[in-house]
Amino acid sequence: MATIRSVTARTIIDSRAKHTLEVDVLLSDGSLGRASVPSGASTGSHEAARVDDPGLAVANAQSLGDSLIGQDPSNQERIDLALIAADGTPEKSRLGANVILALSLAVCEAAAHAEQRFLFEHIHAIAGLKTAPRLPTPLFNIINGGKHADNNLEIQEFMIVPTAAGRSFRDQLEIGVRLFHELRAILKTMGHSVSVGDEGGFAPRLNSNQEALELLVQAIDAGSYRPQTDVTLALDVAASSIADLSAVTYPDDPRRFYERLVSTYPISLIEDPLTEDDWQGWTELTAALGSRILIVGDDLYTTNPKRLRIGIERQASNAVIIKPDQVGTLTETLQAVRLAEEHGLTVIVSHRSGETESTFIADLAVGVGASFLKTGAPSRGERVAKYNQLLRIEEQLARS
Repeated sequence: MATIRSVTARTIIDSRAKHTLEVDVLLSDGSLGRASVPSGASTGSHEAARVDDPGLAVANAQSLGDSLIGQDPSNQERIDLALIAADGTPEKSRLGANVILALSLAVCEAAAHAEQRFLFEHIHAIAGLKTAPRLPTPLFNIINGGKHADNNLEIQEFMIVPTAAGRSFRDQLEIGVRLFHELRAILKTMGHSVSVGDEGGFAPRLNSNQEALELLVQAIDAGSYRPQTDVTLALDVAASSIADLSAVTYPDDPRRFYERLVSTYPISLIEDPLTEDDWQGWTELTAALGSRILIVGDDLYTTNPKRLRIGIERQASNAVIIKPDQVGTLTETLQAVRLAEEHGLTVIVSHRSGETESTFIADLAVGVGASFLKTGAPSRGERVAKYNQLLRIEEQLARS
């Protein structure tokens, strides 16, 4: 049985030119696990706490990692519970959720290598889920707004969603690539900038959020696809990051605004349409639209099983975003996924706006059988890395 031999922590640079943490876990048999931690621009107030000082994060990771030497990496839950106990605070504020997560994920990858399994296979083996591994449908964020771009769009993400029926992941990715270029051509013809935002999507200055939706429909038509049948639209409103949501939805109230959007455009999913503590509003919106589209909680839940249980009791949404860095360990992340599965919520694994080249979330999405993966536009290396990993996994699944 391989055990943890050494842990090495370092500072690296993320996609926004900010420092973040990377950790290597080396096992006694030579197996290596490596993990790095992303960060978000629009963060929920209920997320676990980070240690943002690079030097302190490295020091904490090194000290905490040394306490793992000699332990069995295959027992993920035991490792994670030890990390949580070492911190001793509900929000992981003493050592930092980013520190704890880097160790947690690096241990997971090292264990997968030691057991000579693909990472997604190992994740599935420890997840305790009924859902089999599968390729997720990609949500391509090809127009960036809100805190992800320097433009005037209040809504943070405007996405295209290839319909999965009868399509391989490669086919879905090709749709995303084609429509990315169709949209680029449309924007250039209109005289708009084709520079990109944090998540690789275009960041033009437009007259309204509705104009962004119109442009996506134009791109779908230009690509010879059928809106609603071949490709749908999705939004991440990130309502908690908008100073005045009522100004965005004016003259309608938020519920009526979203009902009108869904009736006008081929929208299949809206993430964070309301602020993170408006439980009643979420319940009412899901009751009104949940039979037609996915109402997705991100800042509402922050991958926290305790908050997700509240949402389930209140029927606040029918889908949930899963981001490991919001909660701080793989074990807690998998708890949230199991809870979603038990209660029939659609699972969407997601990146952050400040990403690294790590492909862990691609394997996570497959390993837990997530319905969707959010990892930006098919542009920028830190986004494309995840898509390319899914292409490799698709080949591996086809051979097995």
